[in-house]
Amino acid sequence: MRGWKKISIAAGVSVVSILTSAAAKDQGKSKSKEKVEVGDLLLAGGRRLVYERSFSSQHEVTIKKHFWTRVVDFVAGPPEMHDLARPYSIAEDSHGRFIVTDPGARAVHIFDFAQQKYKFIHREGKEGFRSPQCVAVDAQDNFYVTDSEAGKIFVFDAKGKFIRVIGSLKYGEGFFKRPTGIAVDSAANRIYVSDTLRNKIYVMDLAGSVLKTIGERGTGNGEFYFPTELKLVGQELYVVDGMNFRIQVLDRSGSFLYAIGQAGDGTGATFRPKGIGVDSENSIYVVDALWGMVQVFNPQGQLLYYFGKNGSAPGEFELPAGLFIDQNDHILVVDSYNRRIQEYRYMGAGKQKVGGAL
Repeated sequence: MRGWKKISIAAGVSVVSILTSAAAKDQGKSKSKEKVEVGDLLLAGGRRLVYERSFSSQHEVTIKKHFWTRVVDFVAGPPEMHDLARPYSIAEDSHGRFIVTDPGARAVHIFDFAQQKYKFIHREGKEGFRSPQCVAVDAQDNFYVTDSEAGKIFVFDAKGKFIRVIGSLKYGEGFFKRPTGIAVDSAANRIYVSDTLRNKIYVMDLAGSVLKTIGERGTGNGEFYFPTELKLVGQELYVVDGMNFRIQVLDRSGSFLYAIGQAGDGTGATFRPKGIGVDSENSIYVVDALWGMVQVFNPQGQLLYYFGKNGSAPGEFELPAGLFIDQNDHILVVDSYNRRIQEYRYMGAGKQKVGGAL
C-alpha cells in the first residue's frame, strides 16, 4: 500500500511537472505574441487608427481551466477545440458577441469574449450548411445567415438555436440562385438579400415573403453586375456591385442615391470589393481582396486613407473578406486566408483631409 502511495505521488508530481511545463510554454507563447506591435496610423485632424488584436480560435475565448480540469484533460485527452478555417463574414450582436460565418468549416462561430464562451454551429442533412456566406443580426439578436450554395437563408435565435430556413421550395431546391449579402431592418420588418447570379436585391418581410426586387443586370445607376455584400446604415443601403467595381448607395425603397469606386489597379480603385462598413463620421470602408487592404472614402468618393497590404503579419491581410464596424468605431476585418479576425479602433477628432495613406 505504501508503495502504491509512492507511485501515485510520483505520478502526481509527474503530471504537475508536465502541466507546469506546458503552462510555462503557453505563457511564453502569449508573452511572445504580446511583443508583436503594429504602429498606429496617424491621420489628419488628430485622428488615429489603432490596431488592437486578432483572434482565430476557440482557445482565445473560453475560460481558463482550473488545475484539476487540466489534469483530467491530460489523462483523458482535451476536448475538441475549433479554429477558423476560411472565415468570410462577421457581425456583432447587442451583447458584443461576434458571429462569424466560415464556409471552409461549413459552420458558424460565436465568440463571446465578455462571458468567455464559444459556440460552434454546424448543420448537416437536408437543411444543412453548404457554404455559409454573410450574416446579419436583427433587433432581438436573432441572426440570419445566407448560404450561397444551398440557395437559402438560415435563421437562428440569440442563443444560436435554429429557428427556420427561408428560401426552400417544395422539392428542396433553393428559391435564390446565389444569395450572398444580407441586411435586416427590424423596425420596418424588412430583410434585404442580394442574389449575385440574378443581379438583383430581394426585399422580404421577416417571415421570408418577397415584397419586391430591386435592380437588374446592367451598368447604370440602380443596376448591378454580380452584387454581393449589403450594409444598412441609417436610411441608406450600401451595395457592393462587384463586377461594376463600385459601391452603390440606395435609399431603403431602392432608389439610387450615389456611387463610389471605379475599376483600376491603384489606390482609390475598387478592383475586388468585398466587405463594407460606415464609421461614426460617415466614412465608408471598403475591403479590397486583391490588394489586401481596406480603403476609406468619403461619400463624395474621395479616398481618405487606406490600411493593410498583402501578407500574414499583424496588420496585413490575405484575401480579406467581411468587415463590421460597431457603434464605438471598432473595425473588425475578416482576414480570410490568414484564418483570423483582425480588430482596429478608429479614433476620430477634428476634420480629416483627403489623401492620408500608410
